[in-house]
Amino acid sequence: MIIYIKEVIKINIAILYHSESGNTKKVAELVAEGTHKVDGITTRCFNIGEPDFDFIEKADAVIFGTPTYLADFSWQMKKFLDTGLKCNLSGKLGAAFATENFVGGGADFALLTLTGHLLVRGMIVYSGGAGNGKPYTHFGAVCIGEGTDDQKERAVIFGERVAHKVSELFQK
Repeated sequence: MIIYIKEVIKINIAILYHSESGNTKKVAELVAEGTHKVDGITTRCFNIGEPDFDFIEKADAVIFGTPTYLADFSWQMKKFLDTGLKCNLSGKLGAAFATENFVGGGADFALLTLTGHLLVRGMIVYSGGAGNGKPYTHFGAVCIGEGTDDQKERAVIFGERVAHKVSELFQK
């Protein structure tokens, strides 16, 4: 008798977010909910004030979440990326999502700027864009406040798409 043993590779995803009002934290939890829809994924969320660098170092993907201020991501996230992030992100899958207070609050610019930081860190950046059909996630998921029902659903789908992509890229 031949017995085949399938090795199960665990994929780790870290979600790092900055949240003042709690909205970005809520959206981070929705994105994490989406990642849990994919088998073999372990996801943990961290406020940038309390990161677990050991887990982040072991993560195959890191998703960043930020509120939008004046059409940019938060200065707290910028400071964290500049001086507080104490691990190598090179070769990891990177993605981003944002919250804003109203339509036209600059989330696209914030996500593009944040994406530039991820690229400089050597990350492989992914958003799902329009390649997976509707709902489109263009530069990343965006919610107004904690999100409408449609935006919340999009955040969950975004997390699931990132999880599928990281599994595809890093599963052996």
